[in-house]
Amino acid sequence: MTNTVRATPASSVHPDPSVRSDASARPEPGVAADRAGDASGGPPSRSAPRPGWLLAIVLTGLFMALLDVFIVNVAAPTLAADLHASGAGLQLVITGYTIAYAVLLITGARIGARIGHRRAFLAGLAVFTAASLACGLAPNTGSLIAFRVVQGTGSALMLPQVLSLIQRTYTGSSRARALGAYSAVLASGAAAGQIVGGVLVSADLFGAGWRPVFLVNVPIGVLLLVVGPRLMPRDRVDAAAASRRMDMPGLLLLAAAVLLFTVPLVLGQDRGWPLWCWVALAASALLVAAFTGYEARLSRRGGAPLIAPRVVRAPGMPVAVVRLAVAMAVNGGFLFVLALHTQSALGYSALRAGLTFAPAAVAFGVTGLNWRRLPRRWQPGLVPGGFVLAAVSFAGVGLALHGGHHADLGLYASMVGVGVGLSLAYSPALARALETVRQEDAADASGVLVTSGQIGLLVGVAALGALYLGMAGDVPAGDSAGDALLATALAMAGTSLGGALVVGRRR
Repeated sequence: MTNTVRATPASSVHPDPSVRSDASARPEPGVAADRAGDASGGPPSRSAPRPGWLLAIVLTGLFMALLDVFIVNVAAPTLAADLHASGAGLQLVITGYTIAYAVLLITGARIGARIGHRRAFLAGLAVFTAASLACGLAPNTGSLIAFRVVQGTGSALMLPQVLSLIQRTYTGSSRARALGAYSAVLASGAAAGQIVGGVLVSADLFGAGWRPVFLVNVPIGVLLLVVGPRLMPRDRVDAAAASRRMDMPGLLLLAAAVLLFTVPLVLGQDRGWPLWCWVALAASALLVAAFTGYEARLSRRGGAPLIAPRVVRAPGMPVAVVRLAVAMAVNGGFLFVLALHTQSALGYSALRAGLTFAPAAVAFGVTGLNWRRLPRRWQPGLVPGGFVLAAVSFAGVGLALHGGHHADLGLYASMVGVGVGLSLAYSPALARALETVRQEDAADASGVLVTSGQIGLLVGVAALGALYLGMAGDVPAGDSAGDALLATALAMAGTSLGGALVVGRRR
């Protein structure tokens, strides 16, 4: 995973922001951002926007975008029956969003650095909202696939700005709390997608079937677009960043590498892993090497690379990238496999299957908001401890449902453990990585971290989904499904234990 020699207590390298001496001396974040906007030529505002409004707006946008990664899974059977979608068409409806999102994330981060993160966030939100309306009104499978790609493009422009805005607006303990809320929304949104999807499909509002899973975004998006320009602090655009040329060769290399990596992962299982999947994965690895070499040469020549090398080399960043990818891989695989098992093998309704994830979602959110309150001497062990707790809990879920058993107290206790463990594995790793990054590099860091998590999610869904379906069959049922779930849960546990062993060098 990484060439490391020994573990380092994170608190000895990255002090807890809550005890930084500069926290009390800094200007109030919203006021500082507003004044900077005035100095850059924007019209002065009568009162400074409160930073709490910024956080509420961007996290709501983040929640909507994450919801749409998973919400369609629960609606898939109804959607397929209504549009007479083929298996391949249905898969592209589900994955078209994810592919566009993963391919364009880094580009979205760079655009935010050039035109302003607030402006880029609102532009991405507008595209996402309009595409959600189009998805909800789509007359056939082909148009729905196209609108899902546009929806993913809007998310790719919107989401990288969330971390950048938090990084530039908050400092000290305020930033720690904001990042805790971000982490809570990030993974809770995935589980909530299953829950909200189950509620909307089961309700069958106005006889609309699957369409409300997309249309629900429209009123929320419109509200954010109305209040966002009024309540979000004005952009502080770095003149040097705005004047830099877009690194088009680097952009094309990275986009092609991510595309060649994600498409086989998404379509490989359904197509039986044909030769072109393996060729694409090999080509992706070559393009990553070409991208890395090109970016290093461009940086040495004094150019403006798509990802500044100093961001990738920042203390803690390489380890954080791996840890976040592992956490999202097991989280994505867990959500996918358990949703499939509960509906197909156990016969749960969409609503009951969605609600099964509620304990994990709540536990993740509460832990993400409160892990800073734990005793300081515990802080260095939170990430590896979280992975270990998640490993034990994954095994507990597999044992609780093995043999066709239904939900019981043991399952719900294990689900809580999954939520707490993954939150401890994810939230501190994210916060400590961003504490080491300069403000001017916030866009690059956001793009790298979010992309690593998204690729990890795709890998988890593909690999763990393939393991489960390979043992249970295309229509999971009976003892084979229970055995497949247990084996997959143990694979998740092993992967989590691997995440606990990822450490960095002492600096």
